[in-house]
Amino acid sequence: MPVIGLEAEFTLYVDEVKRRPEEVFGNAQKFVRQKMLPRKGRSFQLPVGGAVYFDTGVIEVATPIIEIESGCAVRAGRTLWEQLEFVRGELDAWEIDHDQKLRLEGFSTHYNVSVPVERSLNSARLGQAARMLTYLLHPPVMLLAANKLSTGIGVRPRGDRLEVTADFTPDPDLMIATASLITGIILAVLEWPVHTLAEMKRRGLPVIAGFSPCKHTSRKGFLARHFCFPRNPFAADVNEPDWRLVDGRQRSLRQIALEIALPFREAIGAVTDTDALTHVFEVLSGRARSLLDFPTRPTRYEDAGHRIEWNRRNHRTLPRSRYEQIIHRVLTHRPIRIGTALYDPERMIGWHAVSFRNRRNGRRRTFTLDELAAQGVTNT
Repeated sequence: MPVIGLEAEFTLYVDEVKRRPEEVFGNAQKFVRQKMLPRKGRSFQLPVGGAVYFDTGVIEVATPIIEIESGCAVRAGRTLWEQLEFVRGELDAWEIDHDQKLRLEGFSTHYNVSVPVERSLNSARLGQAARMLTYLLHPPVMLLAANKLSTGIGVRPRGDRLEVTADFTPDPDLMIATASLITGIILAVLEWPVHTLAEMKRRGLPVIAGFSPCKHTSRKGFLARHFCFPRNPFAADVNEPDWRLVDGRQRSLRQIALEIALPFREAIGAVTDTDALTHVFEVLSGRARSLLDFPTRPTRYEDAGHRIEWNRRNHRTLPRSRYEQIIHRVLTHRPIRIGTALYDPERMIGWHAVSFRNRRNGRRRTFTLDELAAQGVTNT
C-alpha cells in the first residue's frame, strides 16, 4: 500500500556542549531502559512504535510507515511527537543517573510520501517530479514549517518515494498541518501526466521570478535555498506584496502560498482531519500565525520534547492505523498465531516486515505488514 512516514533530527547538547550522540552513548539502547527490537544497522524499534538511531552526529527518530488514507497525516504527526516524547523521557532518566544535563535542539524534519505503484515512475521521471515540486511546495511549506533562521526547503527522489526536507517544527499542530499539505499536494501532482514547470504555469500556479533550485546538500534532489531567490525569503516580511511572479504580478509570500494551496484543498483534506485542514488555510491566509511572522526563531526549537502542546484533542484520540496496531502488537513481544503455529517477534526488517521465530521448531520466518494485516493481527 502507498504509505507516509516522518523523521526528525535533533542536535544533542551535554551540559550545553554540542556532542555527537554516538560518542556519548555508543548506540540508542544505552539510554533507553526497555529492551528494544533491533533493526537494520544500528537502529532500534522504540517501544512506542517508531525507530531511533544516530545519523551523522544527530539523534533521529522516525515514525512507522502509515497507510495513506483519511487522517494519515494526523497519525504521522502524532506518532512522530510520541517518539520524541518517549526519547525525551529516557534522556531525563539518563540525566539523573549520570548527573549531566541533556538538551535536544530541533534540527530538521523529513516528510516521506511513497509513489503509488500504478504511477510506475522511473528514476528520471521521479527526479523531474521532485524538481517541479521544489517550485510548487516551497512557498506554503515555508509558511507552515520554516522560521527566520531557516535556509531551505528541499525535495529528494528516494526510489519509491519522495522526501520533503525542512526545518524541525516545534509545534505538533503546525507539523501535522505541514504533513497534510505536503502529502495531499504530492499525491495530487503524481496524477498529472507530466511534471514540468510549463505544466505548473499552464495550470495557473504562481512561480517567483528569478527563482531557480539548486542541488540538494545530501543525496540527489533539489533545494529552494535562500540564495536561490532574488533575496532571502525567510528573512522577508511574508505579508509584503513585493515578490514579482513570472506572469508579471506582484504578490506577498503569504498570497503566493495560499494561491498554490487552494487548488489542492480537496486533496489535502483527503489525508487529514477537519481541524488540521482548517489550520493549514488559517496560517496561509494570515488568520493564524506562521513562525515566519515572529521576528526571531522561537526558543522552543532549543529544548525539544520537554514541553509538548497538544492543542487539538482529536489528534490524540484518532484510532491507530492497521500498520500501527500491528507494530504495537509486535513490540509487546506477545506471540502471534499463523495457522496452527505460534511465532515470537525477533526484529524489524526495514519498514515493511518483521522477522519471527517459530516457537515449536525454532525456524525463522518473515512476514510483511500486509501479510500480518491479512491474518487479522492487531494490538488487541
